Amino acid sequence: MPDPAPSRTTSLPVGSDADLARVRRQIRQAAAGLGFGLVQQTKLVTAASELARNTLVHGGGGHVEITPLALGEPRGLRLSFVDRGPGISDIELAMTDGYTSGGGLGLGLSGSRRLVDEFALDTEPGTGTTVTVTSWTTALPAARPGAR
Repeated sequence: MPDPAPSRTTSLPVGSDADLARVRRQIRQAAAGLGFGLVQQTKLVTAASELARNTLVHGGGGHVEITPLALGEPRGLRLSFVDRGPGISDIELAMTDGYTSGGGLGLGLSGSRRLVDEFALDTEPGTGTTVTVTSWTTALPAARPGAR
């Protein structure tokens, strides 16, 4: 998909459980405002919740950047979760279903990847991690009078 010109980006802190709730709420509102259906919203918010929790728990906190995207139709939402934590030393292992470094189910990164249209992971041990995900709406054909 071509790289659309982003519109306004909102940055929110990820430093506490209260921030996680705020991030989920903002992302749902942004997705709804762009015309995402309920299922699309739920997938995106679920992925975002996992990634925000990883930012807090494994990265020691950071922030999320929420950027609406427009190519006309479809519209999209790009989310970047940024931390300055220890980074991920073995990306392949971290992306494996069932792998966990924190006692969870081990579906955070791999599960999030399956819930979005685009997924990018940039990490360097000792420097931090940025996970960027993008989801797109699908434009429905305009209803035509008399169409069945």
